[in-house]
Amino acid sequence: MGEEEENVKKRALQIIATFQNLPRLVVFDLDYTLWPFYCECYYEDEMPYLYPQARGILCALKEKGIDMAIASRSPTPKIAKTFLDKLGIHPLFVAQEIFSSWTHKTDHFQRIHRKTGIPYGSMLFFDDEDRNIEGVSKMGVISILVGNGVNLEALRKGLSDFSQNFGSSSSS
Repeated sequence: MGEEEENVKKRALQIIATFQNLPRLVVFDLDYTLWPFYCECYYEDEMPYLYPQARGILCALKEKGIDMAIASRSPTPKIAKTFLDKLGIHPLFVAQEIFSSWTHKTDHFQRIHRKTGIPYGSMLFFDDEDRNIEGVSKMGVISILVGNGVNLEALRKGLSDFSQNFGSSSSS
């Protein structure tokens, strides 16, 4: 990790430390959430890159023992998985649901829930599309719309919203 990524990780750890109630699972979309492109517009042999603060945030969540997963409606799951490998972040995720779907990610979350056993009310989700945020929110997942990829401000908002809603839904 470079110096800038280390600084982001430190800042993310400080943000996480300010909240008592943390999600058990943080779920990320890929395109325009972790990386600033649609992976179907690229070839497997190209080198992908993350949004500037993404890696530091992922490393901070991992260090805090918070599980992470991927929910992506990518029509090119093979390229997406190759990019996760190339970026060295593939092992950070306990579940990777990457497949094309018309369900606004509800299928992805049902599969993640079945795989992890983590209740929807214990999950936090970041995505760049309103329709995905709306659909997944109805399942009881705290969902944050990102405008320019996942960053420290989105992390702070997500953890704040999660903390405010903690206990108001079933936390079984």
